[in-house]
Amino acid sequence: MQHSPHKITEEARTTPVIYEADLCVVGGSCTGVFATIRAARLGLRVVIIEGQNCFGGVATNAMVNIWHSLHDTDGKQQIIAGLTEEVIQRLRNRNAVIENPERPSGAFMLNTEELKIELDEIITEHKIKPFLHTLFVAPYVQDAELKGVIVENKDGRGAILAKAFVDATGDGDVAARLDLKYYTDQHIQPGTTCAKISNLHKVEGLSQLYRNHREEYHLPETFIWNARIPGIDDVFMLAATRVALNMSSAEELTTAEMEGRRQVRAIIDLSNKHRPDAKATLLQLPSRIGVRETRHIRCQKTMIGEKIMSGERPPDAIANGTYPSDLHHTDKSGITFRYLDGSQRISRPAQETENSRWREALAEEPKFYQISYRAMLPAANKYPNLIVAGRMIDADVMAHAAIRVMVNMNQTGEAAGVAAYLALNANTGFSEVDATTLRKTLKDGGSAIV
Repeated sequence: MQHSPHKITEEARTTPVIYEADLCVVGGSCTGVFATIRAARLGLRVVIIEGQNCFGGVATNAMVNIWHSLHDTDGKQQIIAGLTEEVIQRLRNRNAVIENPERPSGAFMLNTEELKIELDEIITEHKIKPFLHTLFVAPYVQDAELKGVIVENKDGRGAILAKAFVDATGDGDVAARLDLKYYTDQHIQPGTTCAKISNLHKVEGLSQLYRNHREEYHLPETFIWNARIPGIDDVFMLAATRVALNMSSAEELTTAEMEGRRQVRAIIDLSNKHRPDAKATLLQLPSRIGVRETRHIRCQKTMIGEKIMSGERPPDAIANGTYPSDLHHTDKSGITFRYLDGSQRISRPAQETENSRWREALAEEPKFYQISYRAMLPAANKYPNLIVAGRMIDADVMAHAAIRVMVNMNQTGEAAGVAAYLALNANTGFSEVDATTLRKTLKDGGSAIV
């Protein structure tokens, strides 16, 4: 990667304060939005900053319209509730969700265009101050304390001041620009550009077609899946591209966006050449590539995959999940799925699945795993009024491959919002929030705490 050796010196400037709040959430994914809602319900004055034109993150901007099961692996105990369940109910009321209780890995297929509007409405109902089309530029630190964030939007440059902050950027942008420690895995899971395509259901054997002809279109080995869209019979969301770049880099993110779109077109061209009767047509591309992994912020606890998938029950658990450890490879084809019962499955397009075990069977297999509050607290504690929520929390390869999905990360947002209230109410930092009190307050607000 080439960088110019030249530098310029900017003139000193006076930046206007455009808003002041108790809590500032940077990043408008469902994780970020849910943090604002839980904090506002407890009485905080809250502001949220989002760089794109809508809230919802991967669900809306990247068009990934699947949320996973809210129950344990037996389907008997509800382990996820709170705002995830509330939003699903709001979408039910608009016939904007397809439910598949017998398919835990795709229990809910959402109309994410409707989700955009529901998130607008719930933010408005709770009197949260939203800033869309607003880019986080830098943290504002005074006397070694995090006092605000600098943003840029159509009005120019401005400062938002607050008492507490949630970094819900996905990439840990706030924490990274505060020079807090972070790491990236050696093999960052590749991103996927999704697309809405008509007549996709008429293309028989797409995985086999892809495997047979991908080299002709300069396509990588991949894993292909799709999802229905509520209310539409002939349009599907296709997730089939694979872009293995570090998308916390501006240059690589730009390259990834363009390469993802190229792959979408190539897949449609491949399909129409070999199944011309289907007439697959591209209808919509996302406003952002779906990113699985970039930075991880070094926190007080690292989530270890073998431990959480074997039933570890941390006393400060604030979220639960059942989605398997779903590792998208960069150095070989396919996906490795590791399950809570110790079984393992390697899936590749149009190839026989390899079944094995990643650990021996236990006397009692866990029915769900849990996420620790400490995995959200930056280890340095240099800025005690900052917490991270979302896919940048501290987790090893196996743990991240499981916990990164939306229904899990939604819960980290809720925990961050409640923790902000507790910290400010007690005039302490996030690290001093009592885990028992946090869990009780989350439960009182509708979360499934087990």
